[in-house]
Amino acid sequence: MVTAPTALEAELLELAGAVPDPELPVLSLRELGVLRAVHLQGTDAVEVDLTPTYTGCPALETMSADVERVLRAHGMREVTVRTVLSPAWSTDDISPEGRRKLQEFGIAPPRVRHDGGPVPLALGPTRTRAADTAADPVHCPHCGSADTELLSRFSSTACKALRRCLACREPFDHFKEL
Repeated sequence: MVTAPTALEAELLELAGAVPDPELPVLSLRELGVLRAVHLQGTDAVEVDLTPTYTGCPALETMSADVERVLRAHGMREVTVRTVLSPAWSTDDISPEGRRKLQEFGIAPPRVRHDGGPVPLALGPTRTRAADTAADPVHCPHCGSADTELLSRFSSTACKALRRCLACREPFDHFKEL
């Protein structure tokens, strides 16, 4: 049985939700849709559920620390931030306000799918893109090498490609230029 949030939980949800996303500071965590819930655990302890935009999101640690800092400043002695992977985040989780802010910031917001199903992919021969040529290489985020290869045009989301560094052998996601 799901219970309605208390007034304090609602207030803490509002505070945590107002934390800016570290990668897109024009959006709050609530507008981005990664803040899932706030659960009061007594009078001065709280548990916060965050869902990353993709598994392994490097910004998740910063988001967690920022949420913890804000809630501690509001009197919470103990703040636990949990990573919740199910249900997975999707671009449908971005609020209408977040979509508006993306538009104003110069980023075309994603189309709303509403079907909850998998992202349709067109299969066929791989085409070389400008970003995959020697003139404009994709650099490895781990070691900085320009010696990388495309493993898949699609990764954990349709807006990212999966690449591997041939220098350090680490795989990484690359947000595609759309």
